[in-house]
Amino acid sequence: MPNSQQTSNLIEKMKKIEAIIRTSRFEQIHACISGLGVKFLSFYEIKGMGFEHARQEMYRGVAYEPAYIPRTKLEIIIPDELKDSVIQCILKEGKTGEIGDGKIFVFDVLEAYRIRNSDTGEKAL
Repeated sequence: MPNSQQTSNLIEKMKKIEAIIRTSRFEQIHACISGLGVKFLSFYEIKGMGFEHARQEMYRGVAYEPAYIPRTKLEIIIPDELKDSVIQCILKEGKTGEIGDGKIFVFDVLEAYRIRNSDTGEKAL
């Protein structure tokens, strides 16, 4: 019977990276992480607020400031060994140097399953 140390070494380690980025930088980031062999990516058009203030816009000749700024949220599930490379892609390709470039969050993924054939772990990606 393997001890808990041996068991933890057998478990495939995966990470979930959530990144909130400028929508205009999505294509560059996507191309970079695709080049690393990332197999799974979800993205969403979102709105948020932070240090950057929304720019004044015009609607039917009337100026207004939208309360929220449009952004894109990425959710990327990867093997642990790709974590640093994916983060570097997002940092390099997403950076404009201006307030509002975004944020990156990293989480451990304990399990993953492919519904179609019940693959588990990295095989499910």
